[in-house]
Amino acid sequence: MQLKAGPELAGQLVHCPGCRVRMQIPRHPPNPAEGEVQAASAPASRGSVGAFRSVERRGWKETDPTNPNMFLSFGIGVGMVLVWFCLLLPFNPGARPPESYSAIQWLSALFFKHFAVSALNATFFCWAMAILYLKFQKLRHQKSALLLDVLPMRLGKEINVSNVAQFIDHVYRLPRKLRDSLMVNRIRKGLELFEIRANNAEVAKMMANQSDIDSARIGGSYTLPRAFLWAIPLLGFIGTVLGLSQAIGGMNFANVEDVGKIVTSINNVTSGLGTAFDATLLGLVLAMILNFPLNSMAKHEDDNLNQIDAFCNEVLMPRLNDGTGAGGGDTAAIADAVVAAITGGQEAFLRDLNELSRRMNEYATSLDGRMAAFQQTVTGEFVTNTTAMREQSEAAVKDSMAQVSTYLSGLASGIEGLNAVLRDLGAKQIVIQGLPRKRRWFSRSDG
Repeated sequence: MQLKAGPELAGQLVHCPGCRVRMQIPRHPPNPAEGEVQAASAPASRGSVGAFRSVERRGWKETDPTNPNMFLSFGIGVGMVLVWFCLLLPFNPGARPPESYSAIQWLSALFFKHFAVSALNATFFCWAMAILYLKFQKLRHQKSALLLDVLPMRLGKEINVSNVAQFIDHVYRLPRKLRDSLMVNRIRKGLELFEIRANNAEVAKMMANQSDIDSARIGGSYTLPRAFLWAIPLLGFIGTVLGLSQAIGGMNFANVEDVGKIVTSINNVTSGLGTAFDATLLGLVLAMILNFPLNSMAKHEDDNLNQIDAFCNEVLMPRLNDGTGAGGGDTAAIADAVVAAITGGQEAFLRDLNELSRRMNEYATSLDGRMAAFQQTVTGEFVTNTTAMREQSEAAVKDSMAQVSTYLSGLASGIEGLNAVLRDLGAKQIVIQGLPRKRRWFSRSDG
């Protein structure tokens, strides 16, 4: 395993982040010639690297780098509360007047007077502190991973498609204790994506998305501690309200003639008010104490995430070379790559547009042919139907004319016969005699 130590650590004793063994950083950097020899010998061992990859490159299960175990933190918090109350129990002043309290007795009374509210406040406070302690241990683990030489120069100054497998295998050789960290996981994912896609822009986009995911995970890990920070002073106010209600409820001025009883009642009320405000005091103090380590831990985790982002942007991305000439940060090469990509996209768009136009022309031509065939079919059927109808009409007219002619011939023969009869009757007289009239009973006689 190789570590990455800055020049400020030269000659100092440091702990190995993987095995926690103390070691001394050399005062002088190694001989450059040795580095060249190692880099020259790296391609010779490519076969062994590939064999190692076929056995070991299986990934690893990622654990949460910032959220501690809730049950463990709760157990630690409850244990801290029990120890704290056991330490204060011998100094509980009980019913003695507050004027005679010592400092430790006043502190003990502050927790025992409103025991339910104070115990709950102390539990929230200790639970939040336990969460912050476990988060601090995880942060130390993340900072130790930053000391790893994840991208050694002996494997190559730039990372391309020919040597990216060696860098990935080097990541898989890192100690398992430090392998599951934000930086190592992000670099592993970036290298594996580059091995598949060989595109700097996609790797940069993935890195940015992963940074947003890590930031959201870190922000979400503070949800429960911030809820405790809000609930502790609120519980203090609740204790104050309870104390005030008890103090006011204990006022008794039934016998106003007894001045001593009145003074005693007033003393009890003032004592109850003091006890009530002690609950608010305890809640505010605990919230203020919790606020500083909470925000300090959030700042340290944000700084660690910024260091990981800076390493990816300043070390990993400039060394990636996808073959377009933009791997070394050349602005002109990046511009050329962008222009080439846009030109390629335009050419593809024009090809697709021409293909679409060709298909539309074919469709229009086919539609015209279909329309012409349909029109020809309709015209032929219309002509055929019209001819048949004309022939049927002519036949019907001929039949009608023949029947009319036959009828007229018969009518002419009848008229001629009638004329002949009339000619015969014209030469003769026809006498029409009247019928004899019947005689009636009372009619006159002719004589």
